[in-house]
Amino acid sequence: MFVTQLKSFFWVARLGSITQAARQLGLSQPTVTAQIKALEEMYEVELFTRQSGRLAITDAGLKLLPQIEQLLLQTAQIESSMRQSGTVQQGQLRIGATAPYYVLDIVRRYQAALPLVDISIQSGNSRQMIQALAEYRVDLATSSHLDTDPRLLRIELGRDPLALVVHVKHALARRPRQGKIALDALANDTLILRERGSMTRQLTEQMLESARVTPHKILEIASRESIREAVIRQMGISIFALHEASAHPDLVVLELAGDVPTLAEYLYCLRERQDSQLIQPFLQMAERTPFNRTAQPV
Repeated sequence: MFVTQLKSFFWVARLGSITQAARQLGLSQPTVTAQIKALEEMYEVELFTRQSGRLAITDAGLKLLPQIEQLLLQTAQIESSMRQSGTVQQGQLRIGATAPYYVLDIVRRYQAALPLVDISIQSGNSRQMIQALAEYRVDLATSSHLDTDPRLLRIELGRDPLALVVHVKHALARRPRQGKIALDALANDTLILRERGSMTRQLTEQMLESARVTPHKILEIASRESIREAVIRQMGISIFALHEASAHPDLVVLELAGDVPTLAEYLYCLRERQDSQLIQPFLQMAERTPFNRTAQPV
């Protein structure tokens, strides 16, 4: 219970919001509030104050935060080690994925080889997945960011160019299929983008800026699946990495003209854990994946 209460304090302090902390922890807002209140009452310390309607951490909370962060990291590391301390035939492998395309085939082969290992896959943007890896909340993570942290082992899984996704009834979809779409054709449309922190969004914005193209309107949606549904409902157009633009009868994928960026996808693990009996087989399978390039200990 004490560690759970500390987790609530840590995530509220880190995110500055009980709502976001509850979402991060998979708890209800009243539960997070009650856990922090219990800590304050038990030790007679004020950890947060309300200032102009905003939650602010106190000086006492700030002093405790580094120690609590270190404790939670150690706790997560111990839990991870215990989870994989049994035989290689069983255990749990947690994967954080920005997009499932590259890892699902590896997961399928891994399950066939190690059927008693439970696998969980959580999603998020590139930065969120690397953060989850560093905090031992996942064992492996995919990310489109080229991270040069020396603590990480990196395997490039593949790369694809950005492509335009429009509704089948959109004017651009009726252009000759052999022709590529110039970026200035996007200027009169609503462009649907991922949230900030997404590598797809970052590359898209850089590409548009270089071409001096400003879309008529920007609509921000936090997941690829929701963006795809929005395009299907003709709420706008979007730009995906080509491999993420899955087939749908209401969607058309079009090539972009000009200097189009490619989006890489990397598999990461902590170097200190690469020989783990559950992680190592996954890395070996990733290295043998057809679209894989090379493993880079960075």
